[in-house]
Amino acid sequence: MTNAQVTALQYGFIGFLALWTVVLVPQLITQLARYGGLRVRGLATTGAVLLYGCMTLAVVFLPLPGPGTRRLSQTVQLHPFQWITDIHTEMLKHGSQWFATQTFQQACLNVLLFVPLGVFARVLWRRGLIGTLLIGFTASLLIEITQLTANFGTAPYAYRIFDVDDLMNNASGAGVGWVFGALLLTVLRSPIGVQPARRERVHFAETR
Repeated sequence: MTNAQVTALQYGFIGFLALWTVVLVPQLITQLARYGGLRVRGLATTGAVLLYGCMTLAVVFLPLPGPGTRRLSQTVQLHPFQWITDIHTEMLKHGSQWFATQTFQQACLNVLLFVPLGVFARVLWRRGLIGTLLIGFTASLLIEITQLTANFGTAPYAYRIFDVDDLMNNASGAGVGWVFGALLLTVLRSPIGVQPARRERVHFAETR
């Protein structure tokens, strides 16, 4: 993870704290009025979704291009699995192992970025695998279009690449999250009953 990504996460967490403070107060009032008390599960769910959203947006869009930022020589990448070729190129250039290349690590981050979305889709929204993959792909496509259009014209120029591999990796991450969410629900719905130990009478006179 680069220093820029760490800084982006810090800004994302600050944004989460500010947004959750705004959302938390009306949610507390609503719960007290409707249920006569607090529901910790609902508060935690809201916090988790807001945290994920803020952190994801921060990583995707920050840092914004500054006056000294170089413009990208390529803004669109439409070759599927180009990241595999880039890993090979990086290995030849730097002599590093494939798992230590920046390209491989970035691909893994793109998958991990959408794993929580897949968990939310299965656990909270009760979506199937296909629906979750579509949610992940649609969310990723929206992000990529935003980047391609320079944040819909609010940025001076496009500073992130529209990458078809990101679409596939993000959707795959959502699928992995769906599987994890399904396993989590299975564990929660099937508690292991602990049977008490039976008392056994031992007859020493009997031959065993």
